Amino acid sequence: MDRRRFLQSSLAASIAAALPASQAMAALQALTQVSGDVRAVTGNGAEISLEKAAVQELADSLRGNLLLPGNEGYDVARRVLNASIDKHPALIVQPTGVADIQNAVRFAGERQLLLAVKCGGHSFAGKSTCEGGMQIDLSLFRHARVDPDSRTAFVAGGSLLAALDHEAMAHGLVAPAGTVSHTGVGGLSTAGGFGRISRRFGLTLDNIKGVDIVTADGRLLHASADENPDLFWGVRGGGGNFGVVSSFQYALHPMQRQVIGGEVVFPLDRASDLIRFYADFSVQAPDDLYIDFYINATATGEGSGAGFHICYSGPEKDAEKVLEPVRKLGEPAFTNLGPIDYVAIQRSWDYSDFRNIGEYLKSGFVNEYPGSMVDAAVAGFEADPGRSTMLYFQQSGGAISRVPVDATAFPHRKALSAMMVLTSWPLGTDGSPHMDYLRDYWSTIEPRTDGYYTVDSGNESREVRHGNYQGNFPRLLEVKKKYDPGNLFRLNANIAPA
Repeated sequence: MDRRRFLQSSLAASIAAALPASQAMAALQALTQVSGDVRAVTGNGAEISLEKAAVQELADSLRGNLLLPGNEGYDVARRVLNASIDKHPALIVQPTGVADIQNAVRFAGERQLLLAVKCGGHSFAGKSTCEGGMQIDLSLFRHARVDPDSRTAFVAGGSLLAALDHEAMAHGLVAPAGTVSHTGVGGLSTAGGFGRISRRFGLTLDNIKGVDIVTADGRLLHASADENPDLFWGVRGGGGNFGVVSSFQYALHPMQRQVIGGEVVFPLDRASDLIRFYADFSVQAPDDLYIDFYINATATGEGSGAGFHICYSGPEKDAEKVLEPVRKLGEPAFTNLGPIDYVAIQRSWDYSDFRNIGEYLKSGFVNEYPGSMVDAAVAGFEADPGRSTMLYFQQSGGAISRVPVDATAFPHRKALSAMMVLTSWPLGTDGSPHMDYLRDYWSTIEPRTDGYYTVDSGNESREVRHGNYQGNFPRLLEVKKKYDPGNLFRLNANIAPA
């Protein structure tokens, strides 16, 4: 160990003694010693060797952590929510500030490394981790602050939705933001952002006032309606194609803290008439009612059923009238529908343990509910003791549909809902038959869909990916060519610039 590193290590140890455990770990891990060259891969799959001195220089440039295989924290950082995804980055950078992000992006860009960016790790296809490349893990880069006077939230790019909900609601304000509170703001906000109040206030991306973003050349740019407006347009719907967003500014809206929400669940044999009810009722619902429909068959049978997830955020005096059609469906097998704190309902779908199951998902937008699609959705749904299976319709429409298609890069404004089919199975068992079933099932209903939600992007062909942006693709392509011509940011619903 050289003198400089000895002094740094001694200083870090003294600092660590005065810090909480989590902060102490960060202080020590930041001094990662690189023992040799690091094998890695480029974005095009070529194997390269990263020189020991260069990797050490990167580690020394960071205030946050550089994690290599074998380092404490490496296995936690590389994993994503879908535990069946098991990839091993060559190196992981955990920034604690913008300068760390810039240093990591420059390092990856100069070497054309395969690059993954992880915020909440919710990508079902595992786009936020990679095999043999660099992962930028933003889990140490979290903060949310609210200015109630301007009704603006300032949120660091690695934050989870829970922070935004909690800080905003403390001032009687909200931003529409997802339905699971441990979702990362980055992937959700740049792809769309469907939430329990989106029909009232728009998508999450419709409420972005500005972003700070580190682009492929390592520059930090601000993008808003007045500054770099082309990038601002592209970030709102183009996902992670253009860089790493280090900060979001969200417009906030006044809303009461208490809403009416919860589940209304019936036996599985009611699925056919319930989905037909939903097809009629949901399209006529007022903007302040959010209602989703699902059919769920668990591996054990416990908790299986068909029903609705509801969040009504309108005037309390109108709640019973709005929800009366649901009440008339008969006595449910289970319901907890009633007054609930908005922040609490935002947490109600959080995973309690997401490290013990594998998952596979397909999704598409639904612009209408023809009888043939409804029949196919119910007929192809099968319960199986080896897996859990869910068909889910997440309601859209309302304020979402009133934004012009070309106002942002997100094109799916006419959708009535996002339809998803999902299967999960215990880790350690073979997931292949369950994924095969889901693909076959999806093939019977996919023809009635119109594109898909880019956060659910898997291994679609270039033509499918580009086509999913519909009429907004040509403009998106120009933005991509300008800010990421080498396609450094490719692990996403990728816009290939060449």
